[in-house]
Amino acid sequence: MTILITGAAGFIGSHTSEKLLGLGHHVIGLDNFDAFYEASIKKTNISGASQNSNFTFYEGDIRDKQFLDGIFQSNNIEIVIHLAAKAGVRPSVLDPALYHDVNVNGTRCLLEAVSLNKNIKFIFASSSSVYGESNKVPFHEADKLDTPVSPYAATKVLGEELCKEFGDRFQVDYTILRFFSVYGPRQRPDMGIARFFHQLIHDLPITIFGDGSTLRDYTFIEDIVDGIISCIHLNEVGKIINLGNSEPIVLKDLISAMENVSSKKGQLQYLKRKEGDVFQTYADISNARKLLGYHPKTDLETGLLKQLEYITASKSV
Repeated sequence: MTILITGAAGFIGSHTSEKLLGLGHHVIGLDNFDAFYEASIKKTNISGASQNSNFTFYEGDIRDKQFLDGIFQSNNIEIVIHLAAKAGVRPSVLDPALYHDVNVNGTRCLLEAVSLNKNIKFIFASSSSVYGESNKVPFHEADKLDTPVSPYAATKVLGEELCKEFGDRFQVDYTILRFFSVYGPRQRPDMGIARFFHQLIHDLPITIFGDGSTLRDYTFIEDIVDGIISCIHLNEVGKIINLGNSEPIVLKDLISAMENVSSKKGQLQYLKRKEGDVFQTYADISNARKLLGYHPKTDLETGLLKQLEYITASKSV
């Protein structure tokens, strides 16, 4: 199949591109090399995919309707995996208007292009952040989304609503995937595990926002990619599916595990909890198991070791 991946040079996008190419699909990658972090990192991410003759890359913005129309007119696209977004909960607090423009208006532009072309499956990358500060665990797809605590989370809720709108109005075949704390090789440098490894390796204080008691449902990148690819073959329309590990880890325990795999001891520095952070994430993955045959198989220590090996080999610290 011919599959368009937005955000193809990012963390999840580059892994998804490589896996699909390995399965023999034609992948069209789209990325604008947003300045949120260095473009050189993203170019390294897609260096492997770029050597495959079945990979076509476009540099541009999902908010550019003419640009998008050209891509759809030039390619017989069958699947769209929409991963592009302004990322990060904490930075969204500083510039909510930009996050809304990219994540909401950009998604609308992409859905409009899809709606003009029949028989395209649309897979939307949402986030565990949509559940907000929920005390009801594990988080289930049927839970109400009325407590987003950051602009980023709000844009993902609105993105989901756009999928539903275009599904109802234009019969767009959509699926919404809610990702939970994805980690592994190529993880964005601002994300917790990448930042902690950097601090450990360079003997810097490990900065913890809060008291270290927060819980996250850390999910290894290979398991997330397997879930995305299984979704391509899903015959049901309009499903919302959590992709997590369903085993929340306390932050202090995460750092202990990172110390074990790195054979380094960190000095913890406690700072004020950041606006937009939630206390816990915890995925109910029963729907993913039922609909996608999804079974996360990477335990935390194995995943952390793979991420550390990548960091060491690529000297990306």
